[in-house]
Amino acid sequence: MSRTDYFDDAAAPKANSVVPSVTAIVRDEDGRLLLIHKTDNDLWALPGGGHDIGESVAETVVREVEEETGITVVVDDVSGLYTDPRHVMAYDDGEVRQQFSICFHAHPVGGSLRTSTESKEVRWVSPTDLSRLDIHPSMRLRITHGLDASRSKPHIG
Repeated sequence: MSRTDYFDDAAAPKANSVVPSVTAIVRDEDGRLLLIHKTDNDLWALPGGGHDIGESVAETVVREVEEETGITVVVDDVSGLYTDPRHVMAYDDGEVRQQFSICFHAHPVGGSLRTSTESKEVRWVSPTDLSRLDIHPSMRLRITHGLDASRSKPHIG
């Protein structure tokens, strides 16, 4: 299913759903960031996805990262909460979802890189190479907050 992201766009369609979701800031021993090249919007992003009934939010992080990247993680803490109503995602089935995403720090404990139906490419990226990738502004904000070692409290916004 394809998706169009709208951020602070007066022409954006009105949201008709909210789905809690997660993303994960996962860094390897060299400080590189785990990113996926998404199939639904052709942008680079943190791994993540929707929260399912019957699982804890930490379990959602572990499941989504493994499903999309092949990497097994352990959740460390919350990086930020992103609920900006000016960011909506329109899907080709008519759903227009308002952003509601919790971003976590996690560290890898196993697995190996692989793609999925949601990721056409998966790689470890040096923070110095992020500017070369096509990343949505809302995802770039999460990455910036997640990589900022001087932040002592999670971003809420």
